Amino acid sequence: MSGVNDIRATFLDYFAKAGHAVVPSSPLVPRNDPTLMFANSGMVQFKNLFTGIEKRDYVRATTAQKCVRAGGKHNDLDNVGYTARHHTFFEMLGNFSFGDYFKDRAIELAWNLVTKEFGLDRSKLLVTVYSEDDEAYELWRKIAGLSDRRIIRISTSDNFWQMGDTGPCGPCSEIFYDHGDHIWGGPPGSPEADGDRFIEIWNLVFMQYEQFQGGGRVALPKPSIDTGMGLERIAAVLQGVHDNYDIDLFKTLIRASVELTGRPADDAQRASHRVIADHLRATSFLISDGVLPSNEGRGYVLRRIMRRAMRHAHLLGAREPLLWRLVPTLVAEMGRAYPELVRAEALITETLKLEETRFRRTLERGLGLLDEATNGMSTGDMLDGETAFKLYDTYGFPLDLTQDALRQRGIHVNIDGFQDAMARQKAEARANWAGSGEAASAAIWFGLKEKVGPTEFLGYDTETAEAVVAAVVAGGAEVTALTAGQEGAIIVNQTPFYGESGGQVGDTGVILGEGLRFRVTDTQKEGEGLFVHHGVVEAGTIAAGLAVQMVVDHGRRSAIRANHSATHLLHEALREVLGDHVAQKGSMVSADRLRFDFSHPKPISAEEIARVEEIANTIILQNAPVVTRLMAVDDAIESGARALFGEKYGDEVRVVSMGTYEDGNRAGKSYSVELCGGTHVNRTGDIGLVSVVGESAVAAGVRRLEALTARSARRHLVAQDERVRSLAAVLKTSQAEVVARVEAVVDERRKLERELGDAKRKLAMGGGGGASGDGVKTFGEVKFLGRVVSGIAPKDLKGVVDDAKASIGSGVVAIAGVGDDGKAGIVVGVTADVAGRFNAVDLVRIGSELVGGKGGGGRPDMAQAGGPDGAKAAEAIEAISARVEALAGA
Repeated sequence: MSGVNDIRATFLDYFAKAGHAVVPSSPLVPRNDPTLMFANSGMVQFKNLFTGIEKRDYVRATTAQKCVRAGGKHNDLDNVGYTARHHTFFEMLGNFSFGDYFKDRAIELAWNLVTKEFGLDRSKLLVTVYSEDDEAYELWRKIAGLSDRRIIRISTSDNFWQMGDTGPCGPCSEIFYDHGDHIWGGPPGSPEADGDRFIEIWNLVFMQYEQFQGGGRVALPKPSIDTGMGLERIAAVLQGVHDNYDIDLFKTLIRASVELTGRPADDAQRASHRVIADHLRATSFLISDGVLPSNEGRGYVLRRIMRRAMRHAHLLGAREPLLWRLVPTLVAEMGRAYPELVRAEALITETLKLEETRFRRTLERGLGLLDEATNGMSTGDMLDGETAFKLYDTYGFPLDLTQDALRQRGIHVNIDGFQDAMARQKAEARANWAGSGEAASAAIWFGLKEKVGPTEFLGYDTETAEAVVAAVVAGGAEVTALTAGQEGAIIVNQTPFYGESGGQVGDTGVILGEGLRFRVTDTQKEGEGLFVHHGVVEAGTIAAGLAVQMVVDHGRRSAIRANHSATHLLHEALREVLGDHVAQKGSMVSADRLRFDFSHPKPISAEEIARVEEIANTIILQNAPVVTRLMAVDDAIESGARALFGEKYGDEVRVVSMGTYEDGNRAGKSYSVELCGGTHVNRTGDIGLVSVVGESAVAAGVRRLEALTARSARRHLVAQDERVRSLAAVLKTSQAEVVARVEAVVDERRKLERELGDAKRKLAMGGGGGASGDGVKTFGEVKFLGRVVSGIAPKDLKGVVDDAKASIGSGVVAIAGVGDDGKAGIVVGVTADVAGRFNAVDLVRIGSELVGGKGGGGRPDMAQAGGPDGAKAAEAIEAISARVEALAGA
């Protein structure tokens, strides 16, 4: 039972039998506490239960919670590897009561677990209580039978827990284990308390008060219990070792590190192997929970941890990337308890390999420059801040690595000088930007980015999160607050809302607080790192410093995800159908539809569109997982990943892969692989289906597809089916025969239209249908036929003129048609034998002028014109007749 996995299982089983719900560990990135960078205790995920904001279907719980302490006020990073019990990642075992049992039951459960289930020697255990907590003191005497000398009263805040300046609080009681007098140290509260002989293994927090601003405190109506037992610490006790790094889990990881480096874990290399083992856990779990290395926020802390481990791998003589090769060992040890490690193993491995490959170049260059800068220095000396900043700014060598590299030589770094150099650089950047000609409206975002820092995006993994309001903007300026009815923009420290970019629209939703409701109508990215939430206050007041709940519109986000992923599939399908010349030229991904612009020289046929749809829907039906990896941008593009139009990429990019080829020489390989920072479905099947609803030209050589997915596509297809059903009923045929029946009707209509046109022309030439001037005039040897007709479409007038020319044999014909709208059309025709004497264009312009037209055009033997005044059509024909007469007599 002494193995880490056995201890964890025993703890959880014990409390499950005692009526506790076994609750899985929450992610390392807290969703309900915006003040924390990482989950650092078991109670983080239950904070809202303790405060009464949230209710669940249990009042007792037990967990094995993943924790990281490597950033902010909880930062153990620098000590890891050099002490027996410091870790960046650790597991906190705990049991919780939410207004159910209290001190007596908590103490009874704890004592029975450590003495009966774990079998610890009672004589080696002692406890502490808060000096004023007489109740706990008496309960320990009664339940555990401890003597007065083994119950130690502590008067400091070490034994009084507070969630914050206000809120739930209460006394603590800690259980200590005595490792024996061969180790220096004294019991808690003694002058030697900092020694390692007496080690705290469990802390029981009795939440029984509510703390108010100003120091007031009242009893809670339903006091609660929050406990925390470090798994690594209790494992050391149960395995009979004093050092956490000697427990089975770490021994396995260190043994793998020794085997891969060929360097023993003796005094000279012990710290390096320990750093690697510890940091491997932290980095792997952070990556599995969605944190990826970056230069800001949580990603920066992850990168620090990774690079510190990588530097120690370098110290051990590793010539190739090492950490990624240790991932299978970690997964084998912890994957059963934490399946997210198994799911993310490929991402963890690839991320570690990429980061270490790139960092080795930085490390070798930086260490060489550091050696030059510190040549001649000795223990106690201090490296100037300017040099440390130059290493960071020019060569990418982080400050913490400079400090860590000099630590073994006893050399310090002038931190104040480093900060001064950093401040000067920022001031110069602001001055340069102010003169760069950027729009004045963007100035506020630049200033706010400098003031509050970038917004951390959590939206790849969640649609809800808590945050702290960092700034409020209205009317282009920062303001103190917005109240009900006012519009403005909100910036927070972390957000699940996606800011519009890469063709994907920004998220909408609500920001909630006590009495507050802010409707987010759009989210934009500004100032290279700020997510700006635009909207209106519907109730309450929102101000900087306020803790709020961020809730993305789930339905809208889901539709956007589906459309975005479908865009990737359509892109690849278009290349497959039309050719490799297809490249994205733009896109728009919204909740109701998608639009995709791409290079192609001609319209796409219906058959090609159908083929594109078929391919995309085949991949959708695979229901394959959508895989996201982090890669160097050059490596990603070299590997075949397609870059999206208009997207701005940094040194590292998210590479999104979905689907596989089903046949051909690429069978089994990834179908769509693109660089993309947007949000996507979890599996291709989540898209539902894709239906292309439009194809058009955008510019020369650029085409556009418009498409629908999921419910929108289904509704579109249902509507289409209903139209076909209705059409079949009207045509009195089956749905399968609709097309053939419509084609037959269209052919019949064309035939009838031709026959009707012929009849109208014959009627017009026969003197009916409103003809005026039935006879043919002769001017000398030239014949002239002029008529005004009605009921003949303008496009058919030329046919009437051709018939008239044939009937007179030689001469000039002028026909004016008057439509139902009162407008006139005139056509003049000249037979070939007299074309040298009469020009049809000149003649038709004479008639056009009389009916209010603006000239006319055509050929010398056939010309056409028109005008708005059909009442003067007869005058126009007479004017043309007069001109023919004049020319004939000339």
